[in-house]
Amino acid sequence: MASPGNSPIAIAFEGISDTGSIPTPVLLAGMLRASEKVSDLMFSPGRPPQVEIHGQLTAVEIPGSSTLSADDTRRIAADLIGTNKQAINTLREQGSCDVSYGLPGMARFRVNVFIQRGSCAIVMRVIPTVIPTFSSLRLPAQLEEVAKVRNGIILVTGATGSGKSSTLAALIDCINSQHCYHVLTIEDPIEFLHRHKKSTVHQRELHSDAPNFSMALRAALRQAPRVIMVGEIRDRETLDILLEAAENGQLVLSSMNTIDTSKTVERIIGSFPAAEQQAVRERLAKTFRYIIAQRLIPRTDGGDRIAVVEILKSNSRTRDCVEQGERPGRTLLDAIKASGSEGMQHFDSEIAKLVRSGLVDLETGLCFASNATVLGQELAR
Repeated sequence: MASPGNSPIAIAFEGISDTGSIPTPVLLAGMLRASEKVSDLMFSPGRPPQVEIHGQLTAVEIPGSSTLSADDTRRIAADLIGTNKQAINTLREQGSCDVSYGLPGMARFRVNVFIQRGSCAIVMRVIPTVIPTFSSLRLPAQLEEVAKVRNGIILVTGATGSGKSSTLAALIDCINSQHCYHVLTIEDPIEFLHRHKKSTVHQRELHSDAPNFSMALRAALRQAPRVIMVGEIRDRETLDILLEAAENGQLVLSSMNTIDTSKTVERIIGSFPAAEQQAVRERLAKTFRYIIAQRLIPRTDGGDRIAVVEILKSNSRTRDCVEQGERPGRTLLDAIKASGSEGMQHFDSEIAKLVRSGLVDLETGLCFASNATVLGQELAR
């Protein structure tokens, strides 16, 4: 098999002579066979079908055609959306829509269809059929303590594609295995499918089960869950309801697209008008339990990317930083560095360990660092 970014991967589709005659499920299955490490599938007019492996896009050769036409991508999009009228209306009105799609026995996908230059393009995130564990994700062992938290807010943050959904799924599965709780998830779309274990798990999908996050969350407060998981925080109203749920004694899990723990707090506070921000600081300081930030970093040997994790935990010092704001000598990073014995850790210290061990090269480590200058000086010493 060609390595990502090099020559296209040739996939055999027996008895099929051209792209237009390949059923969408057969096409997807063939693309998944390109590698066990395919994370995303992409369809764009004027390009061949592509798969992402270790963060790099690679073309997949299709018999009879080197590129997809606008008709091809429109047909694939129609197959993926199916009869989901809400998704069709959203695509027409907003220019993009999210749906889930499954290949029985192979994989499920989180699908985003969007309009560009008047034609359809599609990105499909591969969701494994097996729910990951902390060990399979190579996450820090101390994160298993998160599943023992009884109330408050736990956030998993990071850039798109950094593994937030997988970490949330591992947390929910751990809770499901250890506690007899009512767990309610609200997702857009549903990704990992959770079976009932000790807990009873109900999963609601936007558009098919609920019209939007805020209405689903308002309803959730009347459905007696011990645990609420919201796939992603996208607006101030969702934040406000999640704070309310945490204040009412529920355990709330969600994700945000922020680069580190400090920026996560900054984003939350900044989502509210200036007149409300101090009150929000006080509410967040009382309710947050963990903020877990993630980055996936390429390995020196070209294997699986390594998850680097920053962990912020609630203690008197971190709560003070949230409530009073960061200032010289009293930043969240200072608090994390001073609280290693409590299981906290920060990005650059973890990256330094990987560089010293040879798992990540220096240039890559500096590229993913929060403060490349300081990390470079530390490694030079």
